[in-house]
Amino acid sequence: MEILVNNINKHFGAFSALKNVDLTIRSGELIALLGPSGSGKTTLLRIIAGLDYADTGTVSFGGVDMAGTPLRERQIGFVFQHYALFKHMTVRENVSFGLSVLPRGKRPQKWLIADRADELLELVQLADLGDRYPHQLSGGQRQRVALARALAIEPKVLLLDEPFGALDAKVRKELRQWLRELHLQTGVTTIFVTHDQEEALELADRVVIMEKGTIAQVDTVDRVYEHPASPFVFDFMGSTNIIPASLHGRELYLDGKLVATLSGSILPGGAVDIYVRPGDLRATGEHSEGVEVMVKSVQRTGPLVRASVTLASNDQPLIVELPHLHHDVPRFREGSRLYLRLMQYSVFPSADRLASRDSVEKPTLIGRERVREALP
Repeated sequence: MEILVNNINKHFGAFSALKNVDLTIRSGELIALLGPSGSGKTTLLRIIAGLDYADTGTVSFGGVDMAGTPLRERQIGFVFQHYALFKHMTVRENVSFGLSVLPRGKRPQKWLIADRADELLELVQLADLGDRYPHQLSGGQRQRVALARALAIEPKVLLLDEPFGALDAKVRKELRQWLRELHLQTGVTTIFVTHDQEEALELADRVVIMEKGTIAQVDTVDRVYEHPASPFVFDFMGSTNIIPASLHGRELYLDGKLVATLSGSILPGGAVDIYVRPGDLRATGEHSEGVEVMVKSVQRTGPLVRASVTLASNDQPLIVELPHLHHDVPRFREGSRLYLRLMQYSVFPSADRLASRDSVEKPTLIGRERVREALP
């Protein structure tokens, strides 16, 4: 089922929750609505579901405008963060509920409903727990029951609102893998809301990143992470170091030192910010290739070694992350001086430069560079 969201606007009093939102979700796609609290992702999900209404704009399913279609007729399965299971019903009865309350003319016979419930319990790997009650299940098992109940009505669209937010980290990871496999089996067009970047990157075919009621970027998982469209997207998708620099034509300077020549045509010059992830910094022995830093502290965090360093020229703090078995780890010792090479980074107009302009200029990407040799 293809979903088309066209020019959606939504206000709550003076607050603008959604602003001119356009989005096309392809049939059979699993898409993540990702963003910080207040970005509009849950509001957009509720409008798609028919649980809320837009001030302007349309939502279409398969080319049909849903404006006049009641929620019960939209063939949507909805899964909430806190399961919303009926405590007085068994697991099997919970899964069967959506089918058992259909209008008489559409309701399957009891034996068909029972077969459908057993089929779904098998699908969600709970076949032996059908006679238990929700309080007798773990959190992860209850969430699987909620998903089975949503699938029982054979929805054309499955909507999930922070489905794993109430679970601990280990269970969340297990359920993410399971949900991805379940999606491949069912092929139901699925939209899920999350604020967890790792969850979105692991599960989704495409990611919709929302910022203050607008879509900041919508793209495949790889492109969102590797080619962020704005400083907000770059920063939101993971830990970020921001280094002030300047651009002259294609030449990028840091503290007066030429650190790179950007590819492509001549670019707008002036003050810029280099955005680089902690894992994209590497030690180099060549003064000409890197920027000098002093190591302030080193910490082992599971499989990663995280070093806090400062630029020798201006004490700008940076974070460097290395796999704990990386051959450069011994070089990062408190008090040591070394040179860092920027292996992959994005360049945007600096925040100060934008703030000083009378006209509004969006901080769009100036350049994206990657050192061609593979990271060791």
